[in-house]
Amino acid sequence: MNEKGAVTALAALAQESRLAVFRLLVQRGPEGYPAGEISARLAIPGPTLSFHLKELAMAGLVAARKDGRFIYYSPSFERMRELVGYLTDNCCSLAATCAPECAAPVVTRRKSKAA
Repeated sequence: MNEKGAVTALAALAQESRLAVFRLLVQRGPEGYPAGEISARLAIPGPTLSFHLKELAMAGLVAARKDGRFIYYSPSFERMRELVGYLTDNCCSLAATCAPECAAPVVTRRKSKAA
């Protein structure tokens, strides 16, 4: 990701409703939600939600797919990783040692509750 892409993505997330939409979609995962479900869950009117989804899509943070008569929106995890990578890419590059809080986070998957 380049600087312009990072600024575009951060600008798209720098609004309360858009951040809430993106976080909801990240929690849901690749399956995403139809626009009506997002609207109902976050109490955002349809036309307003449409505007916010357009902004997130233009930043590459969400993707839309048509399924029957519904449009589902899902997060772009690749774009999210690119943004986080851009923000942390040069962490401690000018320091002699890297502080523990600068280390890349360890990502673990939750265990499923299989019987």
